[in-house]
Order: sequence, then C-alpha cells, then structure tokens
Amino acid sequence: MKKILSLVLAAATVMALSACGSSSNSSASTAASSAAASTASKDTLILGCDVNFAPMGFKDGDNVVGFDIDLAKAVIEDKMGKKLVIQPIDWSSKEAELDTGKVDLLWNGLTITDERKEKMCFSKPYMENKQVIIVKKGSDIKSKADLNGKNVVMQKESTAVDAWKDAGITANVTELKDNVLCLNEISTGRADAAIMDSVVANYYLAKQADQYPFVILDDSLANELYGIAVKKGNEALMEEIQKALDETISDGTAAKIATNWFGSDTMYKG
Repeated sequence: MKKILSLVLAAATVMALSACGSSSNSSASTAASSAAASTASKDTLILGCDVNFAPMGFKDGDNVVGFDIDLAKAVIEDKMGKKLVIQPIDWSSKEAELDTGKVDLLWNGLTITDERKEKMCFSKPYMENKQVIIVKKGSDIKSKADLNGKNVVMQKESTAVDAWKDAGITANVTELKDNVLCLNEISTGRADAAIMDSVVANYYLAKQADQYPFVILDDSLANELYGIAVKKGNEALMEEIQKALDETISDGTAAKIATNWFGSDTMYKG
C-alpha cells in the first residue's frame, strides 16, 4: 500500500509540473520551487493590471475598479485571507513584471495562449472573449476583408496583434499603449478601425456612446479564453488561487459579480 501511495503522489507531482512548466536544470528547478513556496506563503499578493482595460480593470478617480478587480478581491481576500495590492503596469511589459517579482499575478483580461503558457503558469479559463473590429458608424468597412489598405490600430503586445497576424490581411497597423488610445485614434480620423477584446469594446460603446459613436462588426478575428497567471513554476500559489476561485464560482459569488458588471452570469462553463 505504501508503495502504491508513493507512486500516486509522484504522478500527481509530475502532472502539476507539466501544467505550469518545469526546468530541465535541477538547480534552476530547486530555486524555482523555493521561490514558489515563498510566494505562496506571502500574506500580501500584488496583482498587475492595465488600468485602461474597462470593464475588467480601470481607473475611477484614484481607485482601480472593474470586474476582474472585484473577482480578485473575492478570491484573494475573502477566500484566501490574504491582502491584495493592485499595481498598475505597462501591459506590454507584463511578463517582465511577473518574472522579476514586481507583481505576483496577472489578472486583467489575460488571454490564455500556447505562447504565454511557455512563459507563465495559468489557471483554468474563467471567461470567454473574442477579438472584434470597431469602426465609425457609416464606415465603408463592413468585414475584415475591407481592412486591406486601411489604417488599423490595436494595443501593443495584446492578443489583438496575434489575431491580426493570423488573419493575413494587409493594412497600415499601429500598435498603441492601450485601448483608449486606439478608440481616440478612430475619433480623430487617424485610424479607420481598431481591433480589441469584445468585453472592452462593448463596455466603451455602451457606456460612452456619445464619445465613441462606433459599431462592432459581425466579423470577428479570434475566440479566446481569459485566465489568471503567476510566475512559471509557481504551482503552489496557482493551486491555492484555483481552489479559491473554484469555491467563489461554486457558491455563486462569481455569478453575482459578473451580473453586476455584465447584466448576467458570464463565467466560463466549459
């Protein structure tokens, strides 16, 4: 029986390492495990986010608010009993912020991709999203094929850029710091269209219709799933976060937060 138990525990350890990645170098692996244990035992966790990513995380006066912020507080503070610090970051430098320990986790409409999974340890998906095309009302752009030769903007180092590259469309592309700047480029006429997350586009076009009299095309570029990320190799912290997130979903707290922000329970059920 002891031998069987040992084999089961060993298998579980291998599976956990496979999910978040492991190092082939034994000394590096030992160092990563030590750092992971240290992070998991911290009483305060620092969440890195883009504060121009409404409704997931954005500035409201001096405060950072949003769906992801409320959900993170429910998970980190209420379930895990830790203090949560919200740290605004340059989203294009998110991997570096995580790797250097300036932030402990990324939780801000972060799309799960194979490339990112090579660099970060992800939770299970908690929300669906897609990359959409935004244009002015009355624009002659009716589909993604109409973007050929147009001026198109998108957020730097976002999955909008990946979706664009995969679409194989030729256009004059400019990558900007955040999505608000992208929307403003359409307003001034310097851009014909913008590509961004549907949750962001729907929020701004509904909440600031006078400022952004735009439409979202039916033709989208990519379907995505959002996840939470910690430093690669930090299985201990991710397992703790995932357990708390699962509890927040099962007891209905997450559904209430989603309904407050989106009008319905938008949590991923896949």
